[in-house]
Amino acid sequence: MVMVSKSVSTITGFYKKTIQERLEIIKNSANLSSDDVLALSPEFHLAPPLLDSFIENVVGHFSLPLGIASNFLINGEDFFVPMAIEESSVVAAASYGAKLVRSGGGFTVKSSSPIMTGQIQLLCPNKDYDSIIEKLKTWEPELINLVNMTDPILLSLGGGAEGCQYRIIPEIFSIIIHLDVDVRDAMGANTVNTMCEAGGAFLKKKCQESNLSCEPRLMILTNLTEKRMVRATGKVPFSSLSSPTSSDSSKRDGHFVAQKIVEAFLFAKHDIYRASTHNKGIMNGIDPIAIATGNDWRAIEAGAHAFAARSGSYLPLSEWSISLDSDDESLMGTLEIPLAVGVIGGVTKLHPTAQASLKLLKSPSAQRLSEIICAVGLAQNLAALKSLATEGIQKGHMKLHQKNIDLFKNLSSSKKSP
Repeated sequence: MVMVSKSVSTITGFYKKTIQERLEIIKNSANLSSDDVLALSPEFHLAPPLLDSFIENVVGHFSLPLGIASNFLINGEDFFVPMAIEESSVVAAASYGAKLVRSGGGFTVKSSSPIMTGQIQLLCPNKDYDSIIEKLKTWEPELINLVNMTDPILLSLGGGAEGCQYRIIPEIFSIIIHLDVDVRDAMGANTVNTMCEAGGAFLKKKCQESNLSCEPRLMILTNLTEKRMVRATGKVPFSSLSSPTSSDSSKRDGHFVAQKIVEAFLFAKHDIYRASTHNKGIMNGIDPIAIATGNDWRAIEAGAHAFAARSGSYLPLSEWSISLDSDDESLMGTLEIPLAVGVIGGVTKLHPTAQASLKLLKSPSAQRLSEIICAVGLAQNLAALKSLATEGIQKGHMKLHQKNIDLFKNLSSSKKSP
């Protein structure tokens, strides 16, 4: 039997082990049950009734490889991270980036409360926006009480609608009411949408009673969840960035490599074309965990890219710099991103693999899951920038991608055989 300490996510030669050996390792690391291991294994298939309940017009299922990223030390705690993705080198890069940051003490991650925001659009042709907003504010306590009645369970758990903000968009003669809702361990889309619709109906009635010429229009959440933020930081000692055995003398100098990584970040900061690829690399780490845990990766993508463009220019989501402390020569990295994820409800609760993935992550709260995801995004970004700054992105990627090429050649040859 393959054994591993339950407190350490560093496994030498993990990629060399068989699938069964890897399953045994993660089973021991998180006390997974046999059913959990089956749900993570290649033998698992969703039952047709479950498939038919997830989406419409089901005819089958489409499988993605599920890999395990190692070496993650996040807020002093070790994690094996499940990642569902089809692209070669992503899992390896995440593990390598985590190993680099681990040498500097691991990731430090902080997150805000799980506040989702819904939008209620009021069309107000008379343009007397300021006085209308003052009237809306007098109705706000009643509005909050009413929308909270739509989800008494959330209220009992300490969540619920907390308040409103008001924005004016004169170009479309609209006042936008932002309804902030603490959704606890849920992603919260359905809850917030229900509250927005209830709030819209309430405002329609109040406007009619007050002879206020405003009409509710769109009522739906926003995926730019600026009040549901996560910030991950990590440092890498120069010594961990050096390659002592490299024939290229520049790669043997960790300080030089760190400078190259910072230069790569600055390129993204000043060029939108590079920034888009920089951020895609971050999402290479984030999306696979969202998929593995049954979360809405498309909502996460939408929020991340909107946040990157919030200043009016599309910017990199991460930042890299060199420590100015002469006693602590390190590369410093930060990733700040809106992350709306949940651990209860929907596919997250119904999909056996999503449930097993969450157990592997030690059954986190929604906030803890967002912190893990953010750390993986930063690790992925670090590995990509180091590769770009030294040997080029293709050397490691194509080495791992070669398996796909060889398999394609073998399949093509077998089809041509009589």
